[in-house]
Amino acid sequence: MKIAICGKGGVGKSTISAVLIGALAEQGRKVLAIDADPSPHLARLLGLPEGDIPVPIAKMQDLLQDRTQRNGPFYNMNPRVEDLPEKFMQKVNTNIKLMVLGAIPQGGSGCACAENAVLRNLLNLLLLTPDEDIVLDMEAGVEHLGRGTIASAEHIFIVVQPYRGSIETAAKIDSMARDLDIPSLKIIANNITDQEDIAFIRETTGTEPYAVFPASNSVKKAERKGLPVFGTDPLLDQAATDLVKRILSKA
Repeated sequence: MKIAICGKGGVGKSTISAVLIGALAEQGRKVLAIDADPSPHLARLLGLPEGDIPVPIAKMQDLLQDRTQRNGPFYNMNPRVEDLPEKFMQKVNTNIKLMVLGAIPQGGSGCACAENAVLRNLLNLLLLTPDEDIVLDMEAGVEHLGRGTIASAEHIFIVVQPYRGSIETAAKIDSMARDLDIPSLKIIANNITDQEDIAFIRETTGTEPYAVFPASNSVKKAERKGLPVFGTDPLLDQAATDLVKRILSKA
């Protein structure tokens, strides 16, 4: 099962990813968590101590240079990445492993095609892992879809909150994902306080949310203390568990 979590920045993609990963692991499933955000937070939300959080591969300039063999505008378009998971994958617990890819910032830095070739190849390799569930915490917005980097994901969950900015980004993601022929595209409602919030999302997206995650002060407190967010709020945990059951039932 390969799941990508997308959405506008600040809607709670990493939090939803973390509780979904926790719920999968609680079911006894093996999970590979992949953080592909330019500002990765998933390790902390999974409860890794500060000293154990991996450096994002996107920041390993020597490694990226070595693999791309970049020489001015010329570089290896198919860099070798097969050895990188074993070197840089972090064990979180018995059932969860973490790979922190990060992403290459584009603004003001010129073309990052060579560096992105390494991340793209590595992501494609990880998505082919046959024996584990994968939860992919993507960068904000729609750039990753424009590059087609998650075309092999079985499910894309677009996280929205009950405000128009997140709904507009969700519509763009939905359109671009369908252009890539990705079969399962679902809305996840997050930070919900009442039925009015759900009604707003239903009306503005034109669809019933596939899952609903309540607003949670407990998650905020856990994040501040560096604790795993799964296990801190029974309602949030139940929403994640229900989502896992629904995915597995293929409903």
